[in-house]
Amino acid sequence: MLYSPPRVPIESSIERLTQDYAIADARRTVRQFSTDPIPQRAIELALMTSGTAPSGAHRQPWYFVAISDHDLKKRIRNEAEIEERDFYERRAPKEWLDALAPLGTDFVKAHLTDAPWLIVVFRRDSEPGPDGTRLKNYYMTESVGIACGFLIQALHRAGFACLTHTPAPMTFLREICGRPPSEKPFLILAVGYPVEGCTVPDLHRKPLDEIAEFR
Repeated sequence: MLYSPPRVPIESSIERLTQDYAIADARRTVRQFSTDPIPQRAIELALMTSGTAPSGAHRQPWYFVAISDHDLKKRIRNEAEIEERDFYERRAPKEWLDALAPLGTDFVKAHLTDAPWLIVVFRRDSEPGPDGTRLKNYYMTESVGIACGFLIQALHRAGFACLTHTPAPMTFLREICGRPPSEKPFLILAVGYPVEGCTVPDLHRKPLDEIAEFR
């Protein structure tokens, strides 16, 4: 297939990148969600955007379960809080807890029931081929991580807030979502609007010279 998109004048490229950076830099992770609904079509379009991400051998080793059902969200919250309480009270080393302290997190995960949508992301290690044999996927973690980045940015540009959540272990998500053993839970993404009066930590991103170099 011939791929020949029109070349954008460099001035326009710089202008677009400047605008995109300003939008991306305004993104903040939110932990206080409004229960106001978001239509399913918005989530569908964001997931379609996520599905355009590059992947190893073009296997697209991701699967998304988008949940708005309150009872399912409550089950996920109950199971997640069991694991999170154990983490905060017993398993987490002091150094880790000290790093989390500025974020104000604990084992209470109200966002899992407050946010109108939870998107549970799975990593597919293999999948059935046309003849019924199992096809191994490649670079699954890298590919799914890139797809999640596409998803978060698409939701942010649409005016929604997100929170990534990775309770450990996450195997309970496979059972709740009815997914096969060949899929591993990757993360939970809570999606919604910030609650009125929402606050976020006053954190600062590293400047360019601390994250990149040019040679």
